[in-house]
Amino acid sequence: MAARALAIIAAVMVIGLVLGPVTAVIWRAGDLPVLRAADWQAVRFSVWQALLSAFFSVLCAIPVARALARRSFRGRAVLIALLGAPFILPVIVAILGLLAVFGQAGLLNSLLGSLGLPEPSIYGLHGVIIAHVFFNLPLATRLILQGWLALPAERFRLAATLGLTSGGLFRTLEVPMLIRIVPGAFAVIFVICLSSFAVALTLGGGPRATTVELAIYQAVRFDFDLGRAAVLAVVQLTLALGAGLIALRLASGSGFGVGLDRTVHRFDATRRVSRVVDAVCLVAVALFLLLPLSMVVWRGLPGLVSLGPEVARAAVHSVLVALGSTVLCLAWAVPLTTRWGEWLGLAGIAVSPLVLGTGLFLIVRPFANPFDLALPVTAMVNALASLPFALRILRPQAEEIRITQSRLAATLGLSSFAWLRWVVLPRLRRPLGFAAGLTAALSMGDLGVIALFADPDRTTLPMQIYYLMRSYQMESAASAALLLLILSLGAFWLFDRGGRAHVAA
Repeated sequence: MAARALAIIAAVMVIGLVLGPVTAVIWRAGDLPVLRAADWQAVRFSVWQALLSAFFSVLCAIPVARALARRSFRGRAVLIALLGAPFILPVIVAILGLLAVFGQAGLLNSLLGSLGLPEPSIYGLHGVIIAHVFFNLPLATRLILQGWLALPAERFRLAATLGLTSGGLFRTLEVPMLIRIVPGAFAVIFVICLSSFAVALTLGGGPRATTVELAIYQAVRFDFDLGRAAVLAVVQLTLALGAGLIALRLASGSGFGVGLDRTVHRFDATRRVSRVVDAVCLVAVALFLLLPLSMVVWRGLPGLVSLGPEVARAAVHSVLVALGSTVLCLAWAVPLTTRWGEWLGLAGIAVSPLVLGTGLFLIVRPFANPFDLALPVTAMVNALASLPFALRILRPQAEEIRITQSRLAATLGLSSFAWLRWVVLPRLRRPLGFAAGLTAALSMGDLGVIALFADPDRTTLPMQIYYLMRSYQMESAASAALLLLILSLGAFWLFDRGGRAHVAA
């Protein structure tokens, strides 16, 4: 009963935080207009690029996750930790790194030009997809890797005893796991790409590459047409929740039971072909993800030690916001680790942050100065935005615990607190660490609601970077961006120590 009460409280808080701001915007807007042809074009482009981005992100992540799951090599833990870097990197900073590699004057075009080959442009649909794969391939890899690591070692020993080939083992053990894990990962990435803003703004290349989020920005910022922004937000929310519902219905079925937590020995990984394929996958993904990050480090390192006190103050604010977001997100996520809870959590990234920020501003303004609440409000919205990631990470293992341990708990007469303390939390330690690290890093690098509420005394580090860029202090902005990357990766690593895939595979 206590667990159900906690789930209801968490659900009410999430629903209120999503519907309250949207209702405030609609109430303030008055009559809702009919969407224009350009708006429907934005909807079509958003769906198409989100489908392609999610498809290629998951498709590329499957062989990478499999290679990490069955290989043990020096630097493996570092590589897995660095896989989180592109996803937690502030979008505008990551785009600068991608432009340094794939842009018109980037490394790739310089190499192709020296060879006399055509130099492709990164702008347009293909540029948006490349950027989204860069951001979401690591997330998909980590989510799928969690599924591989959850397969009991006893199942692989049984497969070896039965003489299953590598293909037979893949069909018998790994494909059922992928059927459970991949739809949820695809849905989360689809929703992320559906609400793309900065990527479409910088790499879209024109009106034909306008997303719904970008159309909402134009409606609020340039036209102050709150009615049109609200209608677009409802359309985006409907698309995202529909995609999530379909994926969650597909991601059904239980796992392979509980094992004895022994080290997995993969007999199918000893063949030369398997070693070559895994090596190629790992080297390719490392180059694709780490080369743009290396460019960010290269450009920001010279001025790192000369940053001013305003940057340090903003960094402290970012750390406090990240800690608050992490605590609040996990407090919501643990009670909501069910099918309907994960579906509800998708609303956190389905609703436009711009609409949430505008609605919260309208709600708070009659009672208090919104600028005084800039940091707490930012932490709350960041926790909501991170909730679907935390639920996707926690839910598969939580369902496995309920299936395999609930009868024993009932026999022993465990109370709700004892069930949580002695059964759930110890077995969720690894995914909880991963979820906490991801939440802290995402909140650390977010530039969303803070842009509507902040003033120079209550700014976060991403907002301070924006101020530096706006005043054309590009060297200081690059150095502050490097500091933000260090803080984000540091928070991710500290929380992720329990969830990081560091066991021998």
